[in-house]
Amino acid sequence: MSVLTDVLENLGARVLGSIHRLGFACRFLLLTLRNSGICVRRFSLVTREIYFTGVLSLIIILVSGLFVGMVLGLQGYDTLERYGSSAALGVLVALSLVRELGPVVAGLLFASRAGSAITAEIGLMKATEQLAAMEMMAVDPIGRVIAPRFWAGVISMPLLAAMFSAMGVFGGYLVGVRLIGVDEGSFWSQMQAAVDVREDILNGVIKSLVFGIAVSWIAVFEGYDAPPTAEGVSGATTRTVVTSSLAILALDFMLTAFMFRGV
Repeated sequence: MSVLTDVLENLGARVLGSIHRLGFACRFLLLTLRNSGICVRRFSLVTREIYFTGVLSLIIILVSGLFVGMVLGLQGYDTLERYGSSAALGVLVALSLVRELGPVVAGLLFASRAGSAITAEIGLMKATEQLAAMEMMAVDPIGRVIAPRFWAGVISMPLLAAMFSAMGVFGGYLVGVRLIGVDEGSFWSQMQAAVDVREDILNGVIKSLVFGIAVSWIAVFEGYDAPPTAEGVSGATTRTVVTSSLAILALDFMLTAFMFRGV
């Protein structure tokens, strides 16, 4: 009986601790939004972080998008050829990327590359007492360090997802048209006729924007909340990647169910 009691006590403590931490994270997000005025007055702080989170992530985003599109072209042609619909390969590639794979895969790559880097940077600043030094000099670390990185991630994520989808379509074109021999006119014309700006492209942009908010929020919070030790920063970086990946997949399901339930 005592063993069962201990298990229930530990489970309850973990649940209460998770709820407390979630509440603290929500308060931290509100504080970040409230102190974001400096990002408007000194937008150069945000542009510098956009370069760090967005521009430096371009290589992995573009290369991954190209190969994902090429794989979609190969797999999609094999499937469509069985039903005599190989001319619709462009539609398959474009809709798969714009609706689903573009925002999700780009979000996962963004969390792995930029999110972990943001957490490690903020965690290291906390461990070396740079954030405490800012407070001693009457500089708000939330507005000066956290908010620019948060907004840079929110701005960068939709742009990276769009570039991922564009490179994926180009990869599908290379494989489908140039390698396999699908008619180029059918590839582009059917894609243009089938892809709707509001139902497909706009919903994909909304998805990527939501993923950007979630990943950036998790990254800055984990960095700010990390214990000021090497092990603490390492654990926070790991939690950022794991939590962000799970959040992206869960949000993707909810957004897809909401957006495309009538399609």
